[in-house]
Amino acid sequence: MKMTLIKSGLTALMMTAFLAGCSSNPADDQQGSTDIEDTSLQTGQVDDSGINDGSVDGMGMSNVFYFDYDKALLKPESRAALLEHAEALRSSPRNIRLEGHGDERGTREYNIALGERRANAVKEFLVLQGVSAGLIEVISYGEERAAAYGSNEEAWSLNRRVELK
Repeated sequence: MKMTLIKSGLTALMMTAFLAGCSSNPADDQQGSTDIEDTSLQTGQVDDSGINDGSVDGMGMSNVFYFDYDKALLKPESRAALLEHAEALRSSPRNIRLEGHGDERGTREYNIALGERRANAVKEFLVLQGVSAGLIEVISYGEERAAAYGSNEEAWSLNRRVELK
């Protein structure tokens, strides 16, 4: 009985010491701190080692197609650019990859699914224009590969996209 009390006491003492070590130290906090979260827009780096830089291809056609919040519907300007891509792919077939993306809002799983729906919307449009579906690979990165960093509409609108590569 005495041994059990000693073990219980030592366990409680160790847990108290552990929890005390994990707590924050108020001495580290500065009173009157004016830390304000920086929500300015920071753009990510684009790898330009390939043919496409992620925005415009070698023929001057846009390779990035933007979407509205929580939508997978092509905008008119995206359709116009995709018509040009479809014509080029019909006349000179090559493999392409459609990378779907979302902004930071929503769960990781939801954004992966939304990015995939967006990339599939682009694929379906190209296939309807006569591009072989076998040439098109679809992948979704969700919110993981942001084009712009920030928690504001400007950054979010740049991240809701599909990139044709």
